[in-house]
Amino acid sequence: MEHPINILERYWKYTSFKPTQEAIINAVIEGEDTFALLPTGGGKSLCFQIPALAKKGICIVISPLIALMKDQVQQLNNKGIKAMALTSGISYNELDILLDNCVYGNYKFLYLSPERLQQELVQDRIKLMNVNLIAVDEAHCISQWGSDFRPAYKNITILRQLQPAVNVIALTASAKPEVIEDITKALDFIQPKVFKQSFFRANLAYMVYHEDDKYYRIETILKKYKASSIIYVRNRKLTSEVSSFLASKNISATYYHGGLSNIEKDTNMMQWVNNQKQVMVATNAFGMGIDKPDVKTVIHLNLPESIESYFQEAGRVGRNGDKAFAVILKNNSDEILVKNQFLKVLPTVDFVKQVYRKLCSYFQVSYGEGEYITNDFDFNTFCKTYNFSGILAYNALLLLDRNSVITLSKQFKNKVTVQFIISSPAIFNYLETHQELNLIVKSMLRMYGGIFDHKTKINTLKVAQKASVNESKLIQALTQLEKDQIITLHLGKTDAQITFIQLREDDKTINRISTIIEQQNKLKQQQVKSMLDYIENDTVCKSMQLLAYFGEKDIKPCGICSVCIGAKKNDRPQDINIIKKRIIELLKNGDLSSRLISSTLNCSEKDVKVVLKLLLEHNMITITQTNTYKLKN
Repeated sequence: MEHPINILERYWKYTSFKPTQEAIINAVIEGEDTFALLPTGGGKSLCFQIPALAKKGICIVISPLIALMKDQVQQLNNKGIKAMALTSGISYNELDILLDNCVYGNYKFLYLSPERLQQELVQDRIKLMNVNLIAVDEAHCISQWGSDFRPAYKNITILRQLQPAVNVIALTASAKPEVIEDITKALDFIQPKVFKQSFFRANLAYMVYHEDDKYYRIETILKKYKASSIIYVRNRKLTSEVSSFLASKNISATYYHGGLSNIEKDTNMMQWVNNQKQVMVATNAFGMGIDKPDVKTVIHLNLPESIESYFQEAGRVGRNGDKAFAVILKNNSDEILVKNQFLKVLPTVDFVKQVYRKLCSYFQVSYGEGEYITNDFDFNTFCKTYNFSGILAYNALLLLDRNSVITLSKQFKNKVTVQFIISSPAIFNYLETHQELNLIVKSMLRMYGGIFDHKTKINTLKVAQKASVNESKLIQALTQLEKDQIITLHLGKTDAQITFIQLREDDKTINRISTIIEQQNKLKQQQVKSMLDYIENDTVCKSMQLLAYFGEKDIKPCGICSVCIGAKKNDRPQDINIIKKRIIELLKNGDLSSRLISSTLNCSEKDVKVVLKLLLEHNMITITQTNTYKLKN
């Protein structure tokens, strides 16, 4: 068997492992059931990839994140390592061929979702594979008290029946003690080797600032630390707004959210990764699989939904070991905003039942039918049809997806129906004077036999390929044909696809998951409360608060967070009279704002405002119409 360090050097070009990695890898190679809790950036994937490469056979990786599966498969393939992912949208015949490749084709990694694992064909082929390891990524999904609980994860234990001699490694970046216990029990671990790397980051300063003007504070931070940064915001609109604001202040920025095209995402990402742009302004859709070592600051303009989310996003700074800052900016409106964003939009069991019934009606799925039927889905039309709140309905669909009632895949594409309304001879007469449309029309006629008789849904991408034009040119041609009264045309868009996984049984379908829905809503409320408690607690070291949340004990103040620094300042209070004299000297040269006074004197704004209040009370200064301070004559 090849030594792990040789595999690391050959494929990843590293000469040493990160803390804890080597011990985890050795335990896995020795055949132990292993639990690995490594914070973001701790190198979790290597903990199963290297043991799998060291042994003969294939490693089965269970992951709930399609994007992450695709990313890891791409990275492995780029290194010359044979890997594949069984994602949605694969036909039965294609699935059959891919699984044969895993059995006979010397593949090293097979990535699949827990839902895909339930298919009989997949299970039958796994029995035939020479499996050397089972890896369960994002293992917190197996626990009802873990964020993003997915009931399908409970069925992963079927792998232990299919391959009883193979050991399992479970990996996660965030899990409280009760979640760890849940995971090891659910995966039927016997005397597991548990590795928990401390979440303490000596170089990372957690800062929480109360700011009435958050944009001004962002500007001052980014101008002070002119290095790679991420700003997290709560919605797509804010990503472009904050990016534009920074550009107006001569701070280079780009933005990222789930609604951008793949080309836009890749372009913006590469500008930031290559340091052509200092700042990435993003929703929480950004960050998965990102390992940029020189990120100096992560700033949360809006509150995250949980400590787990915050810890993962904050953990993207300072991976090169240099001092780095994770900053939350808060003000008096944040508690209301976070409750509106994350709690008021939690769907009740009754609402989920209502959405499910309407979804079945929308697609005309009969009672007792619907299993594995896939439909194009226009979410906005669905909400308008049944007068649903968009965010509540979307969250209900996510719950149905997570609980394996449906699968919801975001897929933006044109939805086009066409019918020719003139005779075949008339069409060819028309084409004699419109030669530029010749290939497009003939392609449609050959591909769709009934297109004269009824409105026919056409695949615009396939028609465009057959006619050797791009899709936008095809749409222009179709619009011209409609204008010339050759066809009737309906141009629409679908933004998703929905596949019904279970037979329609209305309330019975939802009753099976009602306790899970209620429990997950309760968990979300607890998570929001913990987040609010964290930002309001200005007496306990921020690092200590976070580590205690994840069950760590015997922890000491970090010395560099906003609480620790505040305590140091309180130990050495500045002399009020000194600040008073310095402010008066400054104001002799002209009017100034409290911010400029604070930055010029290098004093805290809090101390400066105390002194300014005293000077106002003693009638020594006045406030101008532009909210600056001036000496009285």
